Amino acid sequence: MSDKEIKTEKVEGLDYDEDDALGEYPIDTVLIRNENRTVHDVLRRIEKGSFVMDPDFQRDFIWEDDKQSKLIESVLMRIPLPVFYLAENKDGHMVVVDGLQRLSTFQRFVNKGFKLKLPKQKELHGKTFDDLSAKLQNRVEDCNLTLYVIDAKVPQQALLDIFDRVNSGVPLTRQQMRNCLFAGEATRFLRKESNTDLFLETTGRSLNKKNMRDREFINRFCAFQILGVDKYKGDMDTFLADCLSIMNKMHADDLERLSSEFRVGLKNNKIIFGRHAFRKHTDPTSSRSVINASLWDVMSTGLSKYPESVIESKASEIRDGFFQLMVNIDFSDSITLGTNQVKRVYQRFDMAHSMLEDILG
Repeated sequence: MSDKEIKTEKVEGLDYDEDDALGEYPIDTVLIRNENRTVHDVLRRIEKGSFVMDPDFQRDFIWEDDKQSKLIESVLMRIPLPVFYLAENKDGHMVVVDGLQRLSTFQRFVNKGFKLKLPKQKELHGKTFDDLSAKLQNRVEDCNLTLYVIDAKVPQQALLDIFDRVNSGVPLTRQQMRNCLFAGEATRFLRKESNTDLFLETTGRSLNKKNMRDREFINRFCAFQILGVDKYKGDMDTFLADCLSIMNKMHADDLERLSSEFRVGLKNNKIIFGRHAFRKHTDPTSSRSVINASLWDVMSTGLSKYPESVIESKASEIRDGFFQLMVNIDFSDSITLGTNQVKRVYQRFDMAHSMLEDILG
């Protein structure tokens, strides 16, 4: 299979923090309140910006028109809808995570975004919101929605665990949840960098865009670059979320500098390893293995500090140093087994960055 034919592939070196016990925090800290609001009220709040709808999620995961039509039909038939889950952020805005599809449907329909596809309902088929009688328009806008709002004080890990359990639409990955919860300069940065030719070429276009695996990798670079490995305490979800929170407050110049460092890291890995960048290998002529997230962490950050001219002159030495790491059992284990454990993270950063410093200074 050629590089151009590769769409997405399995990823190695990832570990997860999900815990069926909802983390290590008291049950009483999970504060959830119940609110009832009409469709009209919710849409008005969305327009005012009080409810945060993730545009990336809406664009990538919108239902087909026939499924949206069935939702509107259910409302017109007065069939109760499943509850909606929202998270209150520190600014007092409501971030919609579970229910985005349904709220997007209401928004599109009321704003004349689509015609109903209900061939078995002759009086409704092909009609927009404006085509409905005043009685049926009121039935849509007056539809009562049950909202469960998770308090801003709920710990980050609990929040992600809750959304894992309650999501009733397309199951969300952790990065998709973070994209909803931290929408702003940080998520715009991840989106922009994930679409560059440099990123796509260096990663072999093998990171899934739909589930935001590509943005998760960039999030990992940013976290280790901004916070430093010393700030990592064993919870990758919290580590990545803390990074996005900081990035949302960063000055444009600082984000531009971060972008430059990221691209330098990508270019240098491409210069040294070519199509094998961020992949386990001990021979440049071997077949390409899957991308390894733990290698990505150490090599993307490690090579972001050196100019291309220096890397070009030392490429052969760095490759040899990397191949020595690959046959070292301690390093191999640190990028393969229990990769979120603090000991493993510190070990691979120490070994990889020491190798680079020995060669490059």
